Amino acid sequence: MPKNPLTLPVIITLSRVVACPVIFLTAQAEGVGLRFLAFVIFVVAALSDALDGYVARRYDLVTDMGKLLDPIADKLLLVSTFIPIFLISHRGFESEYIPVWGPLPVWVLIVIFGREAFITVFRSYAASRGVIIAAGKSGKRKTLLQFLFAGGLLLWYPMSMLATAQTWEGLGWTLSKGFLTTWSGVTLALAILMTIYSMLDYLWSYRSLVVFRS
Repeated sequence: MPKNPLTLPVIITLSRVVACPVIFLTAQAEGVGLRFLAFVIFVVAALSDALDGYVARRYDLVTDMGKLLDPIADKLLLVSTFIPIFLISHRGFESEYIPVWGPLPVWVLIVIFGREAFITVFRSYAASRGVIIAAGKSGKRKTLLQFLFAGGLLLWYPMSMLATAQTWEGLGWTLSKGFLTTWSGVTLALAILMTIYSMLDYLWSYRSLVVFRS
């Protein structure tokens, strides 16, 4: 008897999809409260990425629909964070620059979204040949690093706004600021490297799908 496609993991994945436009809008809001809300919703959505996979494996609820929807939800969450970050960092205010990086470079978006587009096309090609490509370990690590960067920056923006408005000073804020700025710079660099590596890893793992004709 075939499994019901609308399982609990699929519902969790769909809830992550619904959260994406909310994050997209609140992340760009002018108010500190809404920006903190964007961070909270993002954290919940990011954690749901691990939850749906755990539930699916633990209770034998893995379905082809879930395998296809999970990477789509991840891509939508990626868009709903990286595009606002790009727009915010290019407003021209140094206070909204990405620590260490300044305005988010266009080439970073090209690498990240280019990889996603390429792998999506590759997945579609594999599906046409009867092969469902689920998210692999390198893909999950890539997603984790991207989420760590986006989450850190979504927290940095309202924290920085609040610190400026309330003129925070002292060792506590100095340490917090140093940690968040370092976090953003390092996680973005690691995310870019893992993005490239994961694409190569997928191609190598499913190299049998690529047919070379002489």
